[in-house]
This record gives sequence, structure tokens and C-alpha cells, in this order.
Amino acid sequence: MPAKNFLSSETKKTLQQALKDHEHPDIRQRALIFLLLNNGNTQAQTAELIGCSLRKVAYWSIHGDPDILDSFKDNRMKGNYRKATEKYINLLLETVEVEPEKYGYEFGRWTTARLAIHLGEQTGIELSSTQVRRILKSKKYVYLWAKYSLKDKQNAVERGLFKDKLAEYLKIEKESPNLLQVWFWDESGFSLRVIRRKNWCKKGTRTNKRGDRRKGRINVMGGVRYSDKKRWVDFIPSGNSANFYAVLKTFYEDLKAEWILQGNLAEDFKDKGCKFVIILDNASFHKKAETLQKIASEMPNLIIEFLPKYSPDYNLIELVWHSAKEYVANRLFESLEKLEALLHKLLNEGGLIIKWNRKIKNKGNLVNAV
Repeated sequence: MPAKNFLSSETKKTLQQALKDHEHPDIRQRALIFLLLNNGNTQAQTAELIGCSLRKVAYWSIHGDPDILDSFKDNRMKGNYRKATEKYINLLLETVEVEPEKYGYEFGRWTTARLAIHLGEQTGIELSSTQVRRILKSKKYVYLWAKYSLKDKQNAVERGLFKDKLAEYLKIEKESPNLLQVWFWDESGFSLRVIRRKNWCKKGTRTNKRGDRRKGRINVMGGVRYSDKKRWVDFIPSGNSANFYAVLKTFYEDLKAEWILQGNLAEDFKDKGCKFVIILDNASFHKKAETLQKIASEMPNLIIEFLPKYSPDYNLIELVWHSAKEYVANRLFESLEKLEALLHKLLNEGGLIIKWNRKIKNKGNLVNAV
């Protein structure tokens, strides 16, 4: 046992100050151990007075240096003890209200992971995204989807007629899948700066966020088959009538090859082959008369059906795009090639798992996909 009054007056004063002011309870406890030992208490008496184990007192009386407070820190504490100061919290609340672009970032939305990294660089305090989320929630912040509606632009009569027609197509496909297939078709874009419509904001408010991101963009075009949810997607430089025709032609040939693999003859495809209903929106290049004539002439097994205006809720592939963008949203890509490789794996090779029973507004939510 150390001799009584073995601490210098300066060290004793430092430990007393740490006992009163230090933010970490373990450091305060270890300072108290040395102060009690300095008063002549045995290790057993010190353990009893503090309410800890004798083993702990014995350990720190050997491994702790009362002249160096940092020696009271164990390795676990150095690695895991992270606490947000008042300054950190104030900076967090200030940062979350500012567009990331103003700090020089390429992404357009704050996530808790991005906030944690940014504030770690600014303050030196490295918190996890979960800790940042808890702080924001304690300050009445929530993560919300932007609110928008197409109802005032929709034609109820057209939508009612289309609903009945779609139901008839799906009924025929279910009864005779060898005679009719229904494909939901669309185009989409994926960017290195992925669009996220959720953002941290005060409860009861929604912030307006920019959505125009075209730098470093990959465009895709394709469809999803209703019966088995098979996806077929191609990459295009841009959305126009020429690319629409070219992609649809490749798609048609793939469907023909699939039909032949089932034991049918190629020469029978036009007259006896399956019919393919392609449901797509009213983009101007979809409805170009010259393109539609070429499709009707060269791809007679295709049946083109246009959605009612402003009706993405009847296009099931919107859920595919939404799910893919959710998957890549928090990932960083060094190049467009790496993003394209991942998208090919997700969309064409079955790598993307989609919850088909999800009902997300304007994401094919009126189609019963289960």
C-alpha cells in the first residue's frame, strides 16, 4: 500500500479538480482512488468507500499515474468514448440547415453518415451516424419525403378506362401466359450525385431541395414483366425516338429468342407467337408517328398501350427505379463505369431485391404486384 500523503500538493490539487470537473465518470473515479489512498486508506477500504471491486482499485493503483491524467484512460475509452459537446450540437443544427453544395460537396442531401463525417472533420469529434440521428431526433428533427401530388393534373375518366383495360390484360396473362405478356416500360437516370428526396428538417416543416442533377448521369431504358417480375434494361446515351426504337428492337429480338427456346419455330413467331403488351408513359419520343409505324411494321407482336397522363402510379417499373435508387443512394462511386456495372448487376442479373407489396405514392402503387 502506498504511504500516506504520497501525492505532492500540486498533484493532489489536480486530482481534486478532475474529481469536480472532468466529464468522464471513470476518470473521476480513478482520481478519487488515489485521493483516498493518499489519505491512508487501504485498497480494500478504498474499494468499499467507492463501491467498486478491490481488483479495480489494485489495478489502477499500479497502472495509473496520478501525475498524468491521461494514464487514467483505458484503451476502450480512447477508442469508443465519444461525446457530442454543446459546440458540436450547435454546429450540427447549423449545418443541417445549409445545402451541402455550399460546403463544396457534390451530393445534394445530408444523411446522418455524411453529417458525422463532415462534423468529424470540423470538430475532431467522431460520432457514428446513429449518434447523430439521436441528437437530431432529440432536437425535434425528422427525415421526411418531399410532398408532391399529380392529382390535379389527372383525368379521372381516362384513368378509369385504363384501369379496366389493364385489369383485362392481366387477367388474360394470368390465364394464358403463353399467349400474352404484360410489360411495364419506362426510362430513368442514375447520377453520381444521387437524388434523395428525404432530408432532415424541423417537425412540421419541409425544406425545398433542388432536384436538377445531370452531371455524371447514366440513362437506362427497359421494362418489367408482370407475371414473374423479370427485368430487362439497356443503357442509353439519352432518351429520344431513335434510342427508343433501337432498344425496343433489341428487346423484341430477346423475347423472340426466349419464345423459340421454349421449343417453338422462329417462322411461327409472327402468327402464333406470344403477344407483348408494352405499357409506357406519354413521353413525346414514345408517340412519334414515324417510330410507332416502324414498330407496328417490324415488331407485329408488340401492343403499345399508353398510360393516362400523369399516371406513374399505374406503371410498375417505377417501383424498380425507386428501389434501385434507394440501393445506390448512400454509395460513393469513383466513376460512371462502376455505377453502370452495379446497375447492370441489380437490374439485369437479379441482384436487386424488391418488396413488391410496397405501396409508394406514384411508384406503380395502383398495380397489384403480389
